[in-house]
Amino acid sequence: MRRAANQPTRIHLPGKLAPGAIIDLPQAAAHHLLHVLRAAVGDDVVVFDSGVEFAATIARIDKHGVTVKLAAGNAVDRESPLACVLAQAISSGERMDITLQKAVELGIAGVQPLYSERSVVRLDAERAGKRVAHWRQVLVAACEQCGRNIVPELAAPLPVIDWLGALPAAGAGELRVLLSLHADARFAELPRPRRVTLLAGPEGGFTAVESDLAQRSGFVALRLGPRVLRTETAALAALAAINTLWGDF
Repeated sequence: MRRAANQPTRIHLPGKLAPGAIIDLPQAAAHHLLHVLRAAVGDDVVVFDSGVEFAATIARIDKHGVTVKLAAGNAVDRESPLACVLAQAISSGERMDITLQKAVELGIAGVQPLYSERSVVRLDAERAGKRVAHWRQVLVAACEQCGRNIVPELAAPLPVIDWLGALPAAGAGELRVLLSLHADARFAELPRPRRVTLLAGPEGGFTAVESDLAQRSGFVALRLGPRVLRTETAALAALAAINTLWGDF
């Protein structure tokens, strides 16, 4: 859903925000306001972080950037009542961006990127750092668009075997789900959880070793119908089902 034309632009600014504060916007936010939205002094914006959003006004525009002045702040909760972490095998290029963007809109609380044996994407340390920074901006932009005031947590990428091996035992009320075309169980057959960890594989699916380790780590293998879904489709379809059954849809 697009933001209505008369709604102020939302900007995420991490840090200590308070009514009356005068803040210089980051370069990317300033550029978007000036060159995409054609904003002017006096225009209203919304600044948010950590669950609180502040009404704000553009106070200054010059060659150095854009400054806003904050007014009243309000704690506005648009989070899903069901905490859900998406453990997603890294997909190539735009596919991963789409998955993260739409997962934010669907209410995820956190993301754990994973390397699988069949993952197409392999990142060295330098490239991984750049990709994580890029993914974080995708999460932020999605929150700005959809109205969330808390940016989901983003963990560093890990091999799925290492991540599964380090997981503690599932807590009370936690549902761990492994998406699998070969499973028989369906979401509608499970009891209502308090939180969910959703494990979605790469383009070629998890290997038998990875799937076996996931199930020995407490994951229930579930299917999303008889059709083969792309990696970005599977995760988002599962999140929509989770929200419909147990969330706020």
